[in-house]
Parts: sequence; C-alpha cells; structure tokens
Amino acid sequence: MENKFDTQLLIEGKNLNEDDIRDYINNNFVGDCLLVVGDEELIKIHFHTDKPWEILEYCSSLGDIFDIVIEDMERQSKGLQG
Repeated sequence: MENKFDTQLLIEGKNLNEDDIRDYINNNFVGDCLLVVGDEELIKIHFHTDKPWEILEYCSSLGDIFDIVIEDMERQSKGLQG
C-alpha cells in the first residue's frame, strides 16, 4: 500500500496561509488525499503519506502542532488497530 499513514493534525500560529501550506506540501512531499483548511490562526491538515514525520517537522516550523493522529491504514485494512 502506497501512502499508508493517514496523518492528521492541527497547526496553531499567526499569519498561516492555507494556499501556501497546500502548495508547499504538494511540491515537497510524496502523498495523496491532502486537505488543508482553516484560517490565519488555525489550520487542519489531513494527508496520506509513507513519511508522516516529514509532515510533522514541516508543520511544526509553522506554529504549534497538536491533536496529532497518525494511523496505519495498512493495518486497519487487515482489521487490526491502526
């Protein structure tokens, strides 16, 4: 399974820009199902990738990250805890 980790988190910061974050992730990371929604102070990220730690590192450079969820969709597809 490609992009096996469902990665979700919130970024809290100042002057956050959905479009800039979306473009940066699309241009610099391998994955799919990207969702970037929010406003200048709070952004929600949803992204399927094989390297969730890269997304965490990038997002933490933008502000405080929290409500982090990383689920292994390959395990879930086998009926196991993700």
